[in-house]
Amino acid sequence: MKGFYRTHNGRLSFEIEGGSQKEIFEGIASLQEVFEADAQCGVCSNPEIRFRVREVGGNKYYEMYCTDLKCRAKLAYGQNKQGGSLFPKRRGDDDNWLPNRGWHKYVPKENAA
Repeated sequence: MKGFYRTHNGRLSFEIEGGSQKEIFEGIASLQEVFEADAQCGVCSNPEIRFRVREVGGNKYYEMYCTDLKCRAKLAYGQNKQGGSLFPKRRGDDDNWLPNRGWHKYVPKENAA
């Protein structure tokens, strides 16, 4: 059984295969969680956000980032240990909800000279 899904903004289309309606449903839910996590930056509300994969020391980091040069906030994605699927990181290491729905803008600390 095949299903077709287009993201809410129409930018991406997917073909989903599954042996049952439940498997198609699960595929759509997974796509929505990753590719429709947010429609705009969680810090400045800019709708121009992009996907990015960075590799550091052999580890890959998946994130969405804001294209506004004054903002450049990012939303990091975690990876499930089993299956390797992605999910937007909305909670911190202490399991509390992060501000801005997980979007973080890097602000350098002032030098304490």
